Amino acid sequence: MLQVLVNSLALGSAYALLALGFVLILNAVNAVNFAQGDLVMAGGFVAVAFGMLLPVPGIVLLPLVLVVMALIGRALAAVAYFPLKSRPPVSVFISTIAVGIILQNLANALFGAEPRAAPPLFAGGLVELGGIVVSRQALAIIAVAAVMIAAQYVLFQRTALGRRLRATAQDREMAEALGIRVNHVIAATFAIAAAYAGAAGLLLANTFFVTPTDGGNYILKAYIAVVIGGWGSVPGAVVGALLIALFEVMLPSLPLIVPGLAGLPGASWLFSQTIATILLYLMLLVVLVVRPQGLFGEAVQRRA
Repeated sequence: MLQVLVNSLALGSAYALLALGFVLILNAVNAVNFAQGDLVMAGGFVAVAFGMLLPVPGIVLLPLVLVVMALIGRALAAVAYFPLKSRPPVSVFISTIAVGIILQNLANALFGAEPRAAPPLFAGGLVELGGIVVSRQALAIIAVAAVMIAAQYVLFQRTALGRRLRATAQDREMAEALGIRVNHVIAATFAIAAAYAGAAGLLLANTFFVTPTDGGNYILKAYIAVVIGGWGSVPGAVVGALLIALFEVMLPSLPLIVPGLAGLPGASWLFSQTIATILLYLMLLVVLVVRPQGLFGEAVQRRA
């Protein structure tokens, strides 16, 4: 049971970084960045590239990945947002989709279509906790994601940059009237969101590998997490990401947790990844019908 929970938390922690970046841009510009999933993929391949050049653990590569992805995020803002900021939000939707396709094809041209693995955060292996053996990599993912989520909280709540970021997200016109350089703040938001996506890519690419077409799957996870947690809610994005991971890891593992379930007729089908995905989307539909504002209650109508 503990091992399954650790694996669920590890996957959910990586998804949380992806969803956080998604929400940051959503709040800053009132538009969805559909390239966020492809930024996770790009972060995975950046980690792979650095791993080929530097035979060091992933935790050493993490700062390099964050810097490169932050630069890519600023480039994304310059290409896909600022030229279109005065146009309807659908223009930004389409431009970010185009950037995502460019990233996919660029990754395919540089690395090929075969799955690649990034270096582990630390030396691989297992560790014993309370008599249960769990993956050292999973524990490291949880720890790194927790530190990054805490750093994001400190940045937004305890720093001048964070106050400017929050002011811009709440009322861009008022922030500009108060002298805040809104365009610089938005560019910083894109950089932070891309850096978090890149970190998620590094964390996921060791255990689950990375291919150029992974972005579509990740953007769906981010969207589901935000809808479940609350459209525009940062805590909701984290909770939604953890719930997704519980569905993906916990349900297929139930026969291992409760051995009697393995003997049920059709157990291999009932507790499969396919059924877990179906149940996840059914939960999404229930949330949309019963509580459309999400678990953390931000009004959907206020978002693009």
